[in-house]
Amino acid sequence: MPKKIEGPWILAATILGSSMVFIDGTVVNVALPALQSNLNATVVDVQWVVEAYALFLAALLLTGGSLGDHFGRRRIYVIGVFLFALASVWCGLAPNIKQLIIARAAQGIGGALLVPGSLAIISNSFSEEERGRAIGTWSGFTAITAAVGPVLGGWLIENVSWRAVFFINVPFALVVLLLVLLHVPESRDEESRGLDWLGATLATISLGGIVFGLIESSRLGFSHSLIIAALSVGIVTLVFFLVVEARKQHPMLPLTLFRSRNFSGANLLTLFLYTALSGALFFLPLNLIQVQGYTPIAAGAALLPFILLMFLLSRWSGGLIKRYGAKLPLVIGPIIVAVGFGLFMLPGVGGSYLLTFFPAVVVLGLGMAISVAPLTTTVMSSVKENRAGVASGINNAVSRTAGLLAVAVFGLVMLQGFNSSLDERLRALQVTPQVKQELEQQRMRLADAEPPAALDEATKAKLHEAIEQSFVTGFRRVAFGSALLAVLSAVSAWLLIAGKKVDLRSN
Repeated sequence: MPKKIEGPWILAATILGSSMVFIDGTVVNVALPALQSNLNATVVDVQWVVEAYALFLAALLLTGGSLGDHFGRRRIYVIGVFLFALASVWCGLAPNIKQLIIARAAQGIGGALLVPGSLAIISNSFSEEERGRAIGTWSGFTAITAAVGPVLGGWLIENVSWRAVFFINVPFALVVLLLVLLHVPESRDEESRGLDWLGATLATISLGGIVFGLIESSRLGFSHSLIIAALSVGIVTLVFFLVVEARKQHPMLPLTLFRSRNFSGANLLTLFLYTALSGALFFLPLNLIQVQGYTPIAAGAALLPFILLMFLLSRWSGGLIKRYGAKLPLVIGPIIVAVGFGLFMLPGVGGSYLLTFFPAVVVLGLGMAISVAPLTTTVMSSVKENRAGVASGINNAVSRTAGLLAVAVFGLVMLQGFNSSLDERLRALQVTPQVKQELEQQRMRLADAEPPAALDEATKAKLHEAIEQSFVTGFRRVAFGSALLAVLSAVSAWLLIAGKKVDLRSN
């Protein structure tokens, strides 16, 4: 166990490293409208900017945790930080949307190496009594550093370029590397028996096939042979992956960990809750900037109440599990989150932020603040200390897989709602077949679609309104789906999480 004085430095190193990953996610969402405009990208293109990153992050997190357990958590953490920073520079220099997508995939690989290591290092460096509050501190400060991302990103988009948002990771990486090398001790799992490369390959192919099929189906349709093939390969490979992991002596995904009801319940809750969160927050910046007319800075700042609540309450909520057990906060928190998503369904087009999105953001932040630290502590306390890297990797993989599937699935929900609403409004406006055909070619741009330039200003205004209202219709459906998933996460906690203080399991 390291000297106690090293604790704050260890927390600083893990918080800043993880924050690079979280900042990148929030910054990119704010940058999506700029990417659409500057790189002439469709909504499917910007989905891939998010999904290429999320795919490799989700598929390789378990491998990242295993690599840390096997070769040393500090060593793999340093490699992950360096690779993430290098890929961030590539993103900033990317000349077109295709190269940006490839660079984002490289970022995902770096993130997969550093994210599980951060929590594993904390778990190894703090005693069981201190771990809950340490993880709460990690959650809170990670959230507050992530809060800087959208605001700073919005400022950079307005005053410099969307490219600049990717360079924010470089100074973070330099500070993290210095802190880790000076203050973080090396640790590993002495019982580690090797790496499961077959499992990692199957996981990547499986997630890649399913996500490709879901995203591209909005462009090609589910009946297209390529979509059918991709989904079939993804599902068959997923089944094969589970069979291989169940039979392997030292698997990447030890299915025996799921014998713990707490571990199973926490991961099921994570899947539902983070699918809900990722789906809604992907489309929120598009709504704020393209429909509500917010500047990128204002759109970034719109989520500040959410982040501040996470920061102010996460250390407190980390202590809830000690006083009340895991079950109560993990039922109440997601229910409050569901109410927050319900409030996102109320705003139309226009109106004051304080009367439209602010109440939803505050309620959502309160619910997540109550949920996140107890959830993370439950996961890490449900396994033995030497399985910390694997447990962290599994839970992070579940949350990232949730985000990966959310953007793909809710993209379909958004497009269906947008298209049905737009069809209805175009019929009411009785537009000419030529105008309808020109708009047909832009449907994949959603609220970024532009009425034909040759029309008179009055007709253009009506078509703009129709496009904006159609986007709001789609966004309301996304928010409703997110609310349902949040309720399901509360139900999973009620049924599976123990209603008493979590004890170490003998996994």
